[in-house]
Amino acid sequence: MGHVEAGHIRHALSDGRQLLDDVSFRVGDGAVAALVGPNGAGKTTLLRLISGDLTPQEGTVAHSGGLGVMRQFVGNVRDESTVHDLLLSVAPPRVREAAAELEAAELAMMEREDEPTQLRYANALGGWGDAGGYDAEVLWDACCVAALGVPYDSCRWREVRTLSGGEQKRLVLEALLRGPDEVLLLDEPDNYLDVPGKQWLEERLRETAKTVLLVSHDRELLGRTAERIVTVEAGRSWVHGGGFATYAEARRDRNDRLEELRRRWDEEHAKLKELVHTLRQKAAYNDGLSSRYQAAQTRLRKFEEAGPPEVAPREQSIKMRLRGGRTGKRAVICEALELTGLMKPFDTEIWYGERVGVLGSNGSGKSHFLRLLAAVADQLPRGATPVDPVAHTGTGRLGARVLPGLFAQTHARPDLAGRTPCEIVMTEHARLRNDAMNALARYELQGAAEQPFDTLSGGQQARLQILLLELGGATLLLLDEPTDNLDLASAEALQEGLESYEGTVVTVTHDRWFARSLDRFLVFGTDGSVYESAEPVWEESRVVRPR
Repeated sequence: MGHVEAGHIRHALSDGRQLLDDVSFRVGDGAVAALVGPNGAGKTTLLRLISGDLTPQEGTVAHSGGLGVMRQFVGNVRDESTVHDLLLSVAPPRVREAAAELEAAELAMMEREDEPTQLRYANALGGWGDAGGYDAEVLWDACCVAALGVPYDSCRWREVRTLSGGEQKRLVLEALLRGPDEVLLLDEPDNYLDVPGKQWLEERLRETAKTVLLVSHDRELLGRTAERIVTVEAGRSWVHGGGFATYAEARRDRNDRLEELRRRWDEEHAKLKELVHTLRQKAAYNDGLSSRYQAAQTRLRKFEEAGPPEVAPREQSIKMRLRGGRTGKRAVICEALELTGLMKPFDTEIWYGERVGVLGSNGSGKSHFLRLLAAVADQLPRGATPVDPVAHTGTGRLGARVLPGLFAQTHARPDLAGRTPCEIVMTEHARLRNDAMNALARYELQGAAEQPFDTLSGGQQARLQILLLELGGATLLLLDEPTDNLDLASAEALQEGLESYEGTVVTVTHDRWFARSLDRFLVFGTDGSVYESAEPVWEESRVVRPR
């Protein structure tokens, strides 16, 4: 069994901010460990340091047994890469190198077919086999059948952007869990997966003999899979040897111990300084006390050089003031509504003040439904970007005084690219700088106020989006997987904020914990039907075949 280890890692950002300050832990013996911490604490950076994408400025990383990596971008690939490219990106290094040489040789063969080019191509084919390329293709075939319902040869050149986020995730997870690497680093593996997909992942993680270090904010998944918890906060790390069920209590106990140790250190420090001060005064007129004075100075110096104990991390205090406002009794009206090619016509009404969950498998049209509701609005909240029309038949309309605010699952906000949170809040919502910083502080974003939106962590981007909805005055919140990237404290703050929100909430979610706080559910079934339910209904994933 492989292992992964970090030793005294220190790493600062390009702006000089110390992100990681003495992070050490070890995970091995086939354990599944969760890496948790506040948004922006450095979890993804730490995975990148372990994987070799970044070099630690201080400290060491080590691993054994081969390293398979799922990076954070998987699920939101929108370029022209193919299924073949995606599978190759998580293959062992030898296979990737052999594939690059084979591709170069094939391109050369297209330009000329002289003897040296043919020899190069023959050698590349041999290298592909020696590196395990043909075995990899057999593995990829099984992965494509499991994730997409079709063999590898039928979809290898399909563009990844035509797959849903859940299909992209499932395909990469199949490849890593079935692959040869004994250690897996998984950054948000559950994002974009529907609930049956999450349950599949939980079962596979419980079964696997691989050593797994994963970042996740899904409280159900953490509770069902994590055997130990590695926490990164305030630049430091610590390990809870139990599962997620006992983690909150263990963290409270640890912080209480740290506070007690710091209190004792401060008391001892004050006593030593008082002793030095007293002896200095007495030694001024009594030479016999000079040696005691020097000894006390030495003792104080050594005490201060040893330094104080670790400071307990500051608790996050996120205050979401989602206000909303009164609207007509009927907030959303759908009559014979059908999103083209995704579902059968359906009727529904959503009333002012309701919290409605939209459930269903990946590719069933949930996100399209939210975008349609945002697109049909006659008026948008302050600072909101117009949404492109969504193809449909039938009627989908909003009630009187309903201003829809859309939270995008992919955080795809070209209008925010390159701009800092402080600039965005000031310009979009006519705020003075001090007011903007106070608003950002309520969402624990003051430390990232001058970072470009693109460089924020996924959770920081999510919190900023929610803040913009608050400031815009939306009376209908259209939330597409809002808790996916939120840390545990942020997710709880969002639930509390929605409880006091004076307006209507329609949210797509696969978060089983979050779903318990909703009133009722609109289920997009695998057969194309849309129906209502008083309880969450998690239907089986449906396979979307290549178009």
